[in-house]
Amino acid sequence: MATIDGLPPLREVIAAHELVAKKQLGQNFLLDLNLTAKIARQAGDLTGCDVLEVGPGPGGLTRGLLAEGARRVLAVEKDARCLPALAEIAAAYPGKLEVIHGDALEVDVLSHLTPPIRIVANLPYNVGTELLVRWLTPKVWPPFWDSLTLMFQKEVAERIVAKPRTDHYGRLALLAQWRCDAKIVLHLPPEAFTPAPKVHSAVVHLTRLAEPRYPADGAVLSRITAMAFNQRRKMLRSSLKGLGPQVEAMLEAAGIAPTARAEEIALEQFCALARIVAAG
Repeated sequence: MATIDGLPPLREVIAAHELVAKKQLGQNFLLDLNLTAKIARQAGDLTGCDVLEVGPGPGGLTRGLLAEGARRVLAVEKDARCLPALAEIAAAYPGKLEVIHGDALEVDVLSHLTPPIRIVANLPYNVGTELLVRWLTPKVWPPFWDSLTLMFQKEVAERIVAKPRTDHYGRLALLAQWRCDAKIVLHLPPEAFTPAPKVHSAVVHLTRLAEPRYPADGAVLSRITAMAFNQRRKMLRSSLKGLGPQVEAMLEAAGIAPTARAEEIALEQFCALARIVAAG
């Protein structure tokens, strides 16, 4: 599909604006508008939603989101070279696209968005995980967004959806699955991108839960899982000894064998331990 909206194909847009992807910005452009529309559809019905997009680049996914009927798109782009291409999209969709030139780690997006809000993005590789963690750890839950549909390196995507006793299971899986339903909805090979990265990619869809899956204090849960997975090869009675002399008793009270290792412990058990530690 050369175009979905009367605008030029992305290869022409990139050539016209001399948009060579910059490695230091974590850029890999998706040029297939069939594919960007498919990614947009993974976010569900967008007709009644504002959509936050981070790192739109030349606007392939932006065009997919607008073509799929998003009520409004707020695109945050750090690279000033991409702004003229995005301005052309905004002109084709009057009142539907707002572009902010800035760093997504610093921009206050809430004043520009009206609920319900979904976040859909082909995240720059160098900030993707940090942005996800921020979105998963607001001071108040539920957060401002209803769902996240995000592209990551395949390995990061697998860490988000991983289950206990698997290689990818760790803090990111616990953080995501404590408050969300998470699933991989699309795989993309390197050749889907320009330039082609050295890794495969995957799109993860996360739907927020109204409240965490199991009760626990977020700060305590974070501290315990950091201690456990920072020394994931050690038995928990050793990696969690910083919790105090009663660590074995606390583990047993949570139904966890003191000789177990972090990768064997399910989210529900970590939450039980966090409640015991908080009460102690």
